[in-house]
Amino acid sequence: MKITREVKTAILVLSGILLFIYIFNYLKGENIFGHSKKISAVYDNVEGLLPSSAVTINGHKIGKVLNIDFTNDGTGKLQVDLLIENEFEFSKNSIAQLYESGLIGGKAIAVIPAFDGADPIESGDFLSSGIKPGLTDLVNQRLTPLQEKIEHMMVSADTLLTNFNTILDETTKQHIQQSVSTLSSTLNSFKETSESLNLILSDNQSNINTTLDNFSAVSKNLEQVSTSLSEADLDQTLKDLQTTISNVNTFLGGIERGEGSLGKLITDEGLYSNLEGATKQLEKLLEDIKLNPKRYVHFSLFGKKQQPYLTPDLETSKD
Repeated sequence: MKITREVKTAILVLSGILLFIYIFNYLKGENIFGHSKKISAVYDNVEGLLPSSAVTINGHKIGKVLNIDFTNDGTGKLQVDLLIENEFEFSKNSIAQLYESGLIGGKAIAVIPAFDGADPIESGDFLSSGIKPGLTDLVNQRLTPLQEKIEHMMVSADTLLTNFNTILDETTKQHIQQSVSTLSSTLNSFKETSESLNLILSDNQSNINTTLDNFSAVSKNLEQVSTSLSEADLDQTLKDLQTTISNVNTFLGGIERGEGSLGKLITDEGLYSNLEGATKQLEKLLEDIKLNPKRYVHFSLFGKKQQPYLTPDLETSKD
């Protein structure tokens, strides 16, 4: 069968139309021969997100962003159309989370799949949206309080420096300079003293060595004495001393009880009275001898007859 020129022309035109439709959809990101799904999500802000940005599940790319445009409800929110090119099925209750994909500020969308038994996602469905804070947001969250603290610290430091400058007037500065000068003089004096001390130590090195040797000898002697004391029978000495003290206590106790000659002499009041009376009589006798010596001493060259002794009335003699 012979194909006419008109048929060939019609086939060529149809092929061109189909090729144009395929290329057009391909450039839009749609594959009319694949199992792709077009879904959407609404966000308040998609800064950094661009068409053709990746759509991932658990870090694996399953599609890309097709289009970003405002919604028709006048709220200023943005509708993001996603093309899912993977046959992996997940629930309509999944979440499309906007996240920061790199340090340079690029954004992507991660689908957090839900496996709750609900209907699987289909073309034209809308997913719930979410935004994951990126590194920049976290840094800003950390830096904002830190910046406030630094500003507060700078204000406090400025106030402190102002007060410090107020305190350091000319008089105070002069006093500080005088103190530093005095300290310098003190350090110089200390240096001279140290040099003098070093000189004295150098000149008397032999005497110091001799003193140290003597100290060492004394230490050895003390060590020997300590050794002798440790080897001595101190227990027996203490026992003997205790026995002696006990005997002395017994002796003193006997005296207090009037035992023995010494005890009777101390405790017998009659003996004390007799001794006191005898002492008084002896005192009177000595006084009478002093006043009337002729009564007691006689000298006779011719053998005069001795007169009998008469007891003197001491009381009368005193008068």
